[in-house]
Amino acid sequence: MNELDFLRRRRSVPSRLLGEPGPSPDQVLAMLAEAVRVPDHGKLVPWRFLRIQGPDRATLGEILARRSLERDPQAAPAAVEKDRQRFSQAPLVLAVIGRLTPGHKVPEQEQLLSGGAVCFALLQAAQALGFGAQWLTGWAAYDPVVTARLGLVAGETVLGFIHVGTPSELAPERQRPDPAALLGDWTP
Repeated sequence: MNELDFLRRRRSVPSRLLGEPGPSPDQVLAMLAEAVRVPDHGKLVPWRFLRIQGPDRATLGEILARRSLERDPQAAPAAVEKDRQRFSQAPLVLAVIGRLTPGHKVPEQEQLLSGGAVCFALLQAAQALGFGAQWLTGWAAYDPVVTARLGLVAGETVLGFIHVGTPSELAPERQRPDPAALLGDWTP
């Protein structure tokens, strides 16, 4: 298999299909070591990581369920339960936290894109180690009460929750855009 074959096989595996075993501590560090190799203009390291695993996943789910009801006291029980279970399927969730430096010569947009590249690199690293992964956000990534409970400080934001585990089934390929249809040539 060549490198492009590996990249062509990349799939997001829905978190509901991710179970034990998850990556070992050494495998998590190996994934992070690959993720931090993304472009980072100015060497600002505009991101950090939070590991959510074990019973802490259920604790975070309870926080989400309570917050869901605070946001909408009339929320359907099924919606509240979905929030409660949001982090309980995959054995590991890595939250990628953006920490941008405003006013720096490297525009915030480039710092943000670096964090997005970290999220994608984690997906690739997980797959390279034989795991499945899915990059999710959802309302909890943007809710100030939830992000405060995650320990984020002013100027930080959740860029993604990367759910990682062993797939219970293969993720099907989906229709991809035709790259030739997206390519144009600039002419002066």
